Amino acid sequence: MTSYISHTTVDCRNAHALAEWWKPVLGYADIAGDPNEPGDEECMIADPETGHRVLFIETPDAKTVKNRVHFDLRPRDGSRDDELARLLAHGATEVADHRGKYGPGTGWVVLADPEGNEFCILRSEAEIAAAAEPNH
Repeated sequence: MTSYISHTTVDCRNAHALAEWWKPVLGYADIAGDPNEPGDEECMIADPETGHRVLFIETPDAKTVKNRVHFDLRPRDGSRDDELARLLAHGATEVADHRGKYGPGTGWVVLADPEGNEFCILRSEAEIAAAAEPNH
């Protein structure tokens, strides 16, 4: 017998604002028939392709230390650096830059959402494939 992940939960101070911030980052949407409204203490969004869900739940505690669990995001289209520029323009904050950590064209960038939750931007599948090609 095993279990599966029903959804990922993010504790936060403002569930609606954070769900709204993450929707365009991930390409997720409100659950059909259950729209997220300002003032809702719990807001869930879902990936229309995979069905994966993220639930934002308001808690009275402010974030004070590094996340123990975080999202590693891989761009669906474009490059890691294109996605980095998009997310910084969207309001993410750069926490640490690990590009090139394992040689040219490798690595990731750590960002934070408006409430300080860290997440990483990885290279796209196309970038990984291109780096694996001979003479690259």
